[in-house]
Amino acid sequence: MDDEPTTQPAPTTQPAPTAPAVPTAPPVPGTPTALTVLTTADAEGKARELAYGAIRARLAACAQITGPITSVYRWEGEIETAQEWQVLLKTTAARYAALEAWLTEAHDYDTPEIIATPVVRGSAAYLEWVERETAD
Repeated sequence: MDDEPTTQPAPTTQPAPTAPAVPTAPPVPGTPTALTVLTTADAEGKARELAYGAIRARLAACAQITGPITSVYRWEGEIETAQEWQVLLKTTAARYAALEAWLTEAHDYDTPEIIATPVVRGSAAYLEWVERETAD
């Protein structure tokens, strides 16, 4: 899981922004420590840039890209339809604020979708791996 795929090179259009210095707080007892974070992009290459950039910055341990999908939404008073690619990132609650700040900076949407969902159960070994890979 640590290696980038060899069949598709990482996008190199511009360097990924560095992770902002965001203080992290210890998790509150009883709250999930892992999160999945969803965002979208309007092109596969942009989705790859977001995925690789978040991994390089250690803001996420893993990113999965799905698409194309069709999104239907209201924007500036009009109903729009667009083809997008979803990026699902695995991170920790402690790294969420930094990941959100990085995605907001790196994204080209005016209002990017950034939705975090708590992981309430999971393989202990996988969740430990997410913790290790996102340690700053």
